Amino acid sequence: MAGCLDGIRVLELARFQAGPRAGMILSDLGAEVIKIEKLGGEETRKSAPIVRGQSVYFSVYNRGKKSICLDLRKAEGKAVFFDLLKTADFVTENFRPGTIEEMGLGYDELIKVKPDIILVRCSGFGQTGPYKDRPSFDPLGQAMSGLMTLTGKPLGRPVGTAFSLVDRTTALHATIGALGALRHRDQTGEGQIIDVCLLDSAMTMVEIPACYYLDSGEEGGESGRLPYQAKDGWVVVTGGVTAKLTERLAELIGKDTHAPQGAGGSLFGHNNPVLTEWCKRHTVNDICDKLVAIGIPVAPVLTIPQVVKDPHMWEREMLVKVQDAVAGEMHVPGLSIKLSKTPGALGPVPVAGQHTQELLSKLPGYDVVKMAQLRAASVIS
Repeated sequence: MAGCLDGIRVLELARFQAGPRAGMILSDLGAEVIKIEKLGGEETRKSAPIVRGQSVYFSVYNRGKKSICLDLRKAEGKAVFFDLLKTADFVTENFRPGTIEEMGLGYDELIKVKPDIILVRCSGFGQTGPYKDRPSFDPLGQAMSGLMTLTGKPLGRPVGTAFSLVDRTTALHATIGALGALRHRDQTGEGQIIDVCLLDSAMTMVEIPACYYLDSGEEGGESGRLPYQAKDGWVVVTGGVTAKLTERLAELIGKDTHAPQGAGGSLFGHNNPVLTEWCKRHTVNDICDKLVAIGIPVAPVLTIPQVVKDPHMWEREMLVKVQDAVAGEMHVPGLSIKLSKTPGALGPVPVAGQHTQELLSKLPGYDVVKMAQLRAASVIS
């Protein structure tokens, strides 16, 4: 089905998660994303967890893309890349700053071939700043932004998230920047560089406590959130600090609004003793039924096996099956952005180099003889 980015081509030099996830979103929106991998394929094709020989990690972030295996260390490989660049709108990369310049693929070289190219750069600490040359992965962003401290505050120790929160947020920032740059190019004909990084993204998660401290000299604003224990599980209850919701909850649990308050000065505050005791006397379903009936936001704390059996997830198509050349069939994420006119579509997970012949054969000068020569020289595979 048509996507809003139909006709847009992305050359993806990115690996691991933040950059490839940005490419995944652009692909979801209709762009043709060409993943340029080293001969033999990207490192994460072998990353755990593995199901029937296929990496779930790789599948999740690379479904719907096309794959070319190309040796960019060789002059012939760079020449192939620049021929592809002439047809592209974006280049995405997530190497350490300076790496693509050392490879001869820096922005100054790109614009000699494609003056209006948009270069999306994802890194650990950004293209500027005292930490820019450091290697980084998601947990470092959580640690250095203070996010781990805030998340673990109720437990008395720093706690990181169970998933790469900072990587995925950086992917969203990269995508938003790419769409903004595309709009600017449509208006002016100019390309540009987009600089997003893990630490910047992590800082957006501590905006309130960081600004509160700078303006007041005190720590506060946000902290970790512990669920309430029920008779048979756990629930999350929240409602802000509105008087109406506080009155409704107080009436339900049989206490007035002057009962001991939790953190934040509300009956909804974290670890409120009155609400804690009330929840312990009820089941998860009972708590959810009673609170939903009076308009209070509440949710059960689910395990992954429970989540993937939730009918809401399937009606929303947040998990879908695709045919897989390695595993036979795999589940991958569905479209998280749902557009009514240009819904886009999901594609399968490519095998390494699957589309090399298809894509290069459409470029001028890439006849059967040249393709055979490039293969023989181990430039492509």
